[in-house]
Amino acid sequence: MLEELFNLVKGSANDTVINNPDVPNEQNNEVIAEATNTVASGLRNMVAGGGLQNILSLFGGNKGQQDGKSLLSNPIVNMMVGHFAGKLMSKFNLGGNQANNVASGLIPNVLSNLINNTNDPNNSSFTIDKLLNSITGGQSTQVAEQQQAGGNSGFNFQDLIGKFTGGQQGGGGGLMDIVSKLAGGAQSQQQQNGGGGLMDLIKGFIK
Repeated sequence: MLEELFNLVKGSANDTVINNPDVPNEQNNEVIAEATNTVASGLRNMVAGGGLQNILSLFGGNKGQQDGKSLLSNPIVNMMVGHFAGKLMSKFNLGGNQANNVASGLIPNVLSNLINNTNDPNNSSFTIDKLLNSITGGQSTQVAEQQQAGGNSGFNFQDLIGKFTGGQQGGGGGLMDIVSKLAGGAQSQQQQNGGGGLMDLIKGFIK
C-alpha cells in the first residue's frame, strides 16, 4: 500500500511540486517521498495513539467524499501540513511562505484523493483495510480474522466508518478492543521503522 500511496502523492504533485519553480527539479522525488512519509507516519501515529476513530471519521466525512479545502480545517490534516512544511524548510531549504504553500497545497490534496479512492467500491487498490494493514504491520488482518472467527462473518473496517460517522461513537468493549489491538500494531511499526526505516522503504519506490 505504501507504493500506491507514493504514486498517489506523485500524481497529486504536479502544481505544488513538479511544476513549482520554488522546488528544484532534482529534488522533486525527494519532496514527494517526504510527503508520502508525512501522510503514512501521520496516520500511523494517530492509530498508535488510540485515534482509530478519528481516522475512520476522517475517511467517512461527507459520505467519503472530501476536497482538499474542506480538509484544511481537520486537525489531523493541519498537523501533517505543519510537519511537512517544517521538513521542507529544514531538509530542502525552502522559505517559510514557499514551504507553507507547498504543504497546504499538497497534503490536503493527497488526503482528499486517498479518501475518495478508498471509498470507491470499484478501486480495489485502495481500501481502508489495506491502509490500516500497512500502518499496523498486518494487525488489522488479524483483528478482522478474529472478528470473523467470533461470528462476525461480514466484518470489515469500511463498515466501522459508518458507525463513527453515523454518531455511534460508543461502540462498546469490542470496539475498544479493536482500537487497542491496532494501536499496539502501529506502535510496533513505529519502533521497527524508527530512525528513518519508513522513509527508506518509500525511497525504494523512486524510479
